[in-house]
Amino acid sequence: MGRAVMLSLTLVAILAAGASRAGAGGFDVRLGAFFPRARDCGIPSSQAREYTLFQDDCELYFVTKSDLIGFTGGAEYNLVLVPNLELGFHIDGYGRSVDTSYRGYTRPHGSEIRQTLHLETLPMGITLRIVPTSKRNKVAPYLGGGVDAVYWKYEEYGDFIDFLDPTFPIRSDHFRSDGWAFGVHAVAGIRFYLNRDFAIVAEGRYQWAKEDISHGDFAPNGPGLVNTIDLSGVSATVGLHVRF
Repeated sequence: MGRAVMLSLTLVAILAAGASRAGAGGFDVRLGAFFPRARDCGIPSSQAREYTLFQDDCELYFVTKSDLIGFTGGAEYNLVLVPNLELGFHIDGYGRSVDTSYRGYTRPHGSEIRQTLHLETLPMGITLRIVPTSKRNKVAPYLGGGVDAVYWKYEEYGDFIDFLDPTFPIRSDHFRSDGWAFGVHAVAGIRFYLNRDFAIVAEGRYQWAKEDISHGDFAPNGPGLVNTIDLSGVSATVGLHVRF
């Protein structure tokens, strides 16, 4: 994860440095919450549109979509291409751990079989943003969209039932899968300028991304099945925009 963060930050810095020669720009920092879509979470297997990681998790463990809501934060360099049109280079991050236990299964003496689920994502990408106001306006709404390369990591660790063994033994284990996924996003926000150079920013962003995890620790039990992890969701943030 640390190597991926450094690579992403380096690439964003290189893009921003090259773009800064073209015109005026700005820099944003933001903090808020990410609300994962976790598609099919809570939907019975027979009704799910496809085999997904979160459908399986929510059916097997005491976990819901709301348990996955977590902190997000990021930074963005934005370049003014022409009046009312900006190009932004951003990196954001999200991480959440959920302590849970099996639904319908306990140890022989009745205590819970506990484990921890952990998800983190690191979207790095570009945003084309329309800001239909002049520099003199104190309030500047905007709309935009763009593409991302999303680094993700998902882990489960703790005690697990081996359902492939007819005696259903309980074993301590650690499962992990990670990788990069292509994503797209749409944004809407508003800047409240405190003076010519500083503004408070409120922004909503929807990210679409998913990845096939049919190989490795989270391969589905059955030939021809495909397992996917849903990385989509909504983020709501507030932050500071500096114009220069």
